Amino acid sequence: MTGPEPTANAAADRQTHGFQAEVRELLKLMIHSLYSHREIFLRELISNASDANDRLRFAAIEAPALLESDAELAIRVEADPAAGTVTILDNGIGMTREEAVANLGTIARSGTAEFFRSLSGERQKDAQLIGQFGVGFYSAFIVADRVEVLSRKAGVPAAGGVHWESRADGEFTVQSVTREERGTAIRLHLKAEAKEFADPFRLRALIRKYSDHIAFPVRMRKEGEASLEYETVNQAKALWVRPRAEIPEEEYRQFYQHLAHDFTEPLAWSHNRVEGKREYTSLLYIPGRAPFDLWQREAAHGLKLYVKRVFIMDDAEQFLPQYLRFVKGVVDSSDLPLNVSRELLQKEPEVEAIRGSLTKRVLDMLARLAKDELDKYATFWKEFGTVLKEGVGQDVANRTALLPLLRFASTHEAGDEPGVSLAHYVERMKPGQDRIYYIIAESIAAARRSPYIERLTERGLEVLLLSERIDEWVMGQLEDFEGKRFKDAARGDLELGPLESEAERKQREEALKESKGLLKKVKDAIGEDVLEVRLSTRLKESPACLVLDEHDLSAGMRRILAAAGQKVPDSKPALELNVGHPLVKYLEGLGDAARFKELALLLHEQAQLAEGGQLGNPVQFVQRLNRLLVSLTEDHTE
Repeated sequence: MTGPEPTANAAADRQTHGFQAEVRELLKLMIHSLYSHREIFLRELISNASDANDRLRFAAIEAPALLESDAELAIRVEADPAAGTVTILDNGIGMTREEAVANLGTIARSGTAEFFRSLSGERQKDAQLIGQFGVGFYSAFIVADRVEVLSRKAGVPAAGGVHWESRADGEFTVQSVTREERGTAIRLHLKAEAKEFADPFRLRALIRKYSDHIAFPVRMRKEGEASLEYETVNQAKALWVRPRAEIPEEEYRQFYQHLAHDFTEPLAWSHNRVEGKREYTSLLYIPGRAPFDLWQREAAHGLKLYVKRVFIMDDAEQFLPQYLRFVKGVVDSSDLPLNVSRELLQKEPEVEAIRGSLTKRVLDMLARLAKDELDKYATFWKEFGTVLKEGVGQDVANRTALLPLLRFASTHEAGDEPGVSLAHYVERMKPGQDRIYYIIAESIAAARRSPYIERLTERGLEVLLLSERIDEWVMGQLEDFEGKRFKDAARGDLELGPLESEAERKQREEALKESKGLLKKVKDAIGEDVLEVRLSTRLKESPACLVLDEHDLSAGMRRILAAAGQKVPDSKPALELNVGHPLVKYLEGLGDAARFKELALLLHEQAQLAEGGQLGNPVQFVQRLNRLLVSLTEDHTE
């Protein structure tokens, strides 16, 4: 890296800028929390240099003049033990002064500030956090107390170079310079305790460890103090074009870390080459942890696209459906045109065919994990299960493959972590059972204690417990699994069928005859707020519950629609009574019409609360409850 040559009136041209708040937080994290993982800085900076070369190679397809007289794209790493510096140079796309200010002073990732505010304690010491941003440039400050960047954009005259410098003290300076070389050079002035990285032997070992798969040659001076010749340290061949049999697992892991800027290891990967009617190579990874912006729709997601080994774009989302947006990887097509754009990708039939094949490959990969590596699949479900559920409604063609991948908490499992598959549920079904029962509540704990499943659990029937906002929508898309229909325990009739004995049916019919008068009186007391009052087959411990029709919206969904300003359709639930409950028996024996109505209304309001609904008049409920308690106290005193 030659010294910058300032332009005329350099003092007036030099400007000082403050880092964006999120960058200051990130630098603090890099400097103080990732000390034990210092060597990753080299991997990150070489990866960025590779990206810069890729971008120039793509731009040069339409504008070959951008390559100037330096058509061979490469990366150089230079060490100066005496000065305590390491320099990483590329001859890629380069930056203008404005781009240097924007790219090296801000993080253009929405949600970053919120993410930093959520970090505390041990999480800030976690080296995995570096992969949350894809901003590996700042890893330079793990080992350096001063960083210089010298760059010139391809196609810009030599006088259009820029010199950027910072000591990670909250500010950076930029200055226009004359630079003959195209591309970017990053010089690290190493901290005293990081001088080991100025050792050429150490750097060579790290390049072979972390960057052997980089598609561009990474060169260093030949061994020998006076040598001016360079030699290639890495294999310099794109990993995905090599035969699978030649690639050890460790190289696959290292390539993932380069690709995803993620310090963790992937859970699984699939490397495949398709030949024949269409030709393409894919290398797909299932990450081990979710990025912080997984739920931000505007965030960039997708595969890295190459055409005939030429880099095209970073986040080609057209090759996988939205619900698989967590997948990282590369697709390299031999059939797409080199000038393909995002708009053309959406209309290209070749892309649709590749998308179908890649989607199936990802689902097959997940199915193998679920079958053979239960611990890894449990990790996957914890990180990405909610995203995968989106596919049930979005991807009808692959629903049959998706259903076995779903996991649920259940009344037959002690913990609240989802771990029951539908296949496992069906295996444990009782003789004569033809429904898969489930309940949706605000939390798994609330679902487990739901009054709607009291009789089901008494019979030993397993109930799936759901609590995520997406669950009601997901279950509304499903009809059956292996011929067994899904049944919401909070809606309509329980449909016990053969599970109910003849004796139980007769007993229920007798109870209904005896309770007709009570049911009518309660309906008259409550009025039009309920569709009907009927005998319950659900309840054992609770006195009452509200039951929706099969197609009515739940209380939770009604709240979501109302909050979004949408009109909520009218519907009325039925009130079910447990006539064996002491409170209902007490109600039946009341001769005082006023107290009967008070208690009937109170049972209705309790049922509303139990289903997760909201009372229309909470104050009135409290007053009614207090009056009832006072009257019971007076009765006891008398």
